[in-house]
Amino acid sequence: MPLTVPAPIETPRLVVRQIAEPDLPGLMAVNGDDTVTQFLPYATWRSMDDATAWYRRIAGIQATGNAVQFAIVSRDEASVIGACLLFNFNEGSARAELGYVLGRAHWGRGLAREAAGALVGAAFGPMGLRRLEAEVNPLNRPSVRLLQSLGFTREGLLRQRWVGKGAAYDVELHGLLRDEWQQPGT
Repeated sequence: MPLTVPAPIETPRLVVRQIAEPDLPGLMAVNGDDTVTQFLPYATWRSMDDATAWYRRIAGIQATGNAVQFAIVSRDEASVIGACLLFNFNEGSARAELGYVLGRAHWGRGLAREAAGALVGAAFGPMGLRRLEAEVNPLNRPSVRLLQSLGFTREGLLRQRWVGKGAAYDVELHGLLRDEWQQPGT
């Protein structure tokens, strides 16, 4: 059974919904920024061709039921300001990995936490997952703090786990169980 796609998730400031091709220009602004992608395992997008190639690759992965990619849409601006996803879905273990990216102009306002928290709530609610994992470069302290604020536990260091941008780097593995999840405001 594939990973199920929830209805759009609405928060006070955001809508988190499945990605669509018209979102690519907004995502180009996010993923075309070297500062935003500094700690991410993929190359900074340099053109809309990069965005289109990414979209095709993601559509293929989503078709397998192994991942769902979401756009983060600002209610105020009615524009795409980032993305988040669940991927590497393992049905037997009811487990998936969490990823996210947010445009630099929107940093420092709690929007990444709001979006990721909404997706975690859907993952543990209507999507029926039991465990979420996230791998983060330990040098990316804001991302580590975000995961901690959501209740994730650092479970270990995976030395030279990934090679990106020409260098091997470590990642911290963080995990969160459905039974540990505390909805914001509870």
